[in-house]
Amino acid sequence: MSVNGYGKVYLIGAGPGNPNYLTKKAERLIREADVILYDRLVNPLILQYSKSTTEIIDVGKKPYAKHIQQEKINECIVEAARRYNKVVRLKGATQQYLDEFKKKLTH
Repeated sequence: MSVNGYGKVYLIGAGPGNPNYLTKKAERLIREADVILYDRLVNPLILQYSKSTTEIIDVGKKPYAKHIQQEKINECIVEAARRYNKVVRLKGATQQYLDEFKKKLTH
């Protein structure tokens, strides 16, 4: 734990979804994490890098459904940092970004 009594929180971008595109540091942090809070855009294969003892928490926002608000996600991160040494918040690339990128490649 850090000096202030909280664990360390790492914000990791999962990129376009292919586990092979993760940075080595991102992969290492996922492997070492005590808890991972992830969103629905994260490829489930990426979560397989985690330890069997890692707590995995889905905080993803789902379209057309009641979903967890960002404020609540932030509270979950703080609570996880109180309970664990190494917390990972794993974010996926946005579909909008990927669609725009794909359009640029095809035109």
